[in-house]
Amino acid sequence: MLPSVDFCGFEVTRLIIGANPFGGYSHQSPQRDQEMRAYYTVERIHETWARAAAAGINTMITNNETPHVLDAVRTYREAGGSLQWIAQVNLREKKDMALAIEEVSRIGCQALYFHGALVDEAYRTQDAETLRTWCKTARAHGIPAGVAGHAPEAHLWVDTLGVADFHAVCFFNCGSLHTGGGEKFHLEDVFRATEVIRQIHKPCIGYKIMGAGRLDPRMAFEYAFGAMKPADVVNVGMHRGDHDAMVEQNVALVEELLGS
Repeated sequence: MLPSVDFCGFEVTRLIIGANPFGGYSHQSPQRDQEMRAYYTVERIHETWARAAAAGINTMITNNETPHVLDAVRTYREAGGSLQWIAQVNLREKKDMALAIEEVSRIGCQALYFHGALVDEAYRTQDAETLRTWCKTARAHGIPAGVAGHAPEAHLWVDTLGVADFHAVCFFNCGSLHTGGGEKFHLEDVFRATEVIRQIHKPCIGYKIMGAGRLDPRMAFEYAFGAMKPADVVNVGMHRGDHDAMVEQNVALVEELLGS
């Protein structure tokens, strides 16, 4: 079995299955995006979650904005799927955060966090009040509220505010808050990200630990679990179109590295 930790009051395996491949967010190329979208029908998403659960993963993360992925979550939850759901909430499709939070709460998320671009922007403008309001709204639904973010400085700022229950920290500052802007993957970012994770006492989710497929999985897992806090977890998207057994292989690798 995969090791698990108490994450904001519920047990979460230290490996969470993500959803960027489901929605075609490869962070590689438009052609790669299309390949992922074509592969991941709702049926294949359900199959992938079933295989993740069978392998020992107990939690998934998806966004609230990709229609077929959100449909997959709805039908999976309605059918009694066993994976817990942490929702990533954005405002690209729904412009009202209260309504977006209400929707994912109604579908059945165990926790939610706000998309990294939203948090990066709040940090850039020093808009603490908006983050406070969003987190308060989520907790009014009985849901732990977290923040994602690409820039380590954004996480340190949010941590000083004391508004978030957890942090989802990108290993690469591939958002807009870095020199030159745009989507870049610089290896030195990884060390800054994990340093910040260790400074934050709240639970953390590490994401993009492989640089969206740019790093060797064993190396990435080994570094992540060694550099993060013992109660932190990682969120990894898995494109079975590359390797059908990728889910099972990742689980076996994490079990080996963590001595399960």
